[in-house]
Amino acid sequence: MIGIWLNSQWGKYLPKVQSVHIENVVASVAIDQKIDLEKIARAALNVEYDPEQFPGLVYRLEKPKTATLIFGSGKMVCTGGKSEKEVHKAVNIIIKDLRDAGIIDTDSEPIIQIQNIVASASLGADLNLELAAYTLPNVMYEPEQFPGLIYRMKNPKVVLLLFTTGKLVVTGAKKEEEIYAAVDNVLNTLTELGITRR
Repeated sequence: MIGIWLNSQWGKYLPKVQSVHIENVVASVAIDQKIDLEKIARAALNVEYDPEQFPGLVYRLEKPKTATLIFGSGKMVCTGGKSEKEVHKAVNIIIKDLRDAGIIDTDSEPIIQIQNIVASASLGADLNLELAAYTLPNVMYEPEQFPGLIYRMKNPKVVLLLFTTGKLVVTGAKKEEEIYAAVDNVLNTLTELGITRR
């Protein structure tokens, strides 16, 4: 019955992904020495530091536009990058600035680990979220609480927020290729199940 209803309501429409945009890459960074945050603040670099409010220092770059939390332990968290490449560039700029200012003296390379990539995409078709809620595994859909459907994909292991407009958000990826794989996978799955429409 569902198959007949799907064919009559949605037709055989094969949408294509319209766009995928990486919105934020979050990475953890470690260097093998402690960092004097007071020294960074005194060096008049583009930073915010208020130890009474927060134990870390915020180091902002304009190119690439990122914000990096730096802690005295030598740990950092870089956010705001639009690609893995931007994150690596931002971290390398900061490490160079800290070396040039005499704040760190380690020659070892920082250890950079991507923790989360968030992206948005458009599938180029409207979605029947009610049907998706019944047919997809690992979903949560409570439209009175939140207008989107939350879909936990297993391969790649990411979480997608799907909206009736065909817009979606992907979060939880560790590599950029996982974003593109997830968007392709969800589009193929939704199309096969008849969840997409013109």
